Amino acid sequence: MSIVLSQVELGRNRQLEIGAGDLTEEHVDVIVNAANQWLEHGAGVAAAIVQKGGVSIQRESNAWIARHGQITHDQPAYTQAGELPCHYVVHAVGPIWGEGHEEDKLHRTILRTLDLATQLGAKTLAIPPISTGIFGFPKEKAAPIFFDTIHEFWLRNTKSTLTNIRITIIDEPTITVFLNAFEKWKKALKK
Repeated sequence: MSIVLSQVELGRNRQLEIGAGDLTEEHVDVIVNAANQWLEHGAGVAAAIVQKGGVSIQRESNAWIARHGQITHDQPAYTQAGELPCHYVVHAVGPIWGEGHEEDKLHRTILRTLDLATQLGAKTLAIPPISTGIFGFPKEKAAPIFFDTIHEFWLRNTKSTLTNIRITIIDEPTITVFLNAFEKWKKALKK
């Protein structure tokens, strides 16, 4: 499990947290995989999920693609979690920096991911900073999009089952950026 570095209560017993740790060790209902559109889990977070969760995750992903086609920003996929300590893995594809309309695409990716987790009945979810790694989305731009989108989701979806969302980050540079942005965002929220 990750170490919670900061959190904020967003009404009705809903908490948004920043956590430092390994996403694959989170004891939550759903973890989110920063996937590619073909669900080929060969690098980064995706590879770690399959390595720790087992090949059943890749097999289910292949079956999903065969049935539904590639995933998009608006249509994430999900699989069982294999050997991971969660129930489901939601596979979400974020935008690649430079492809155009990246902020809007990241916003939609996060919203649709939370929608799918709600459909699965999840109460707790851990999500990595999607697109800020090999997809090159600037961390400073991504952080407030995550916070605003999660807050917006809860405001619009008062009946969502989700009560705890943790942005789980493993690398120190990204932790620093997200934590600093989170503290500023929390202060602005109180005004």
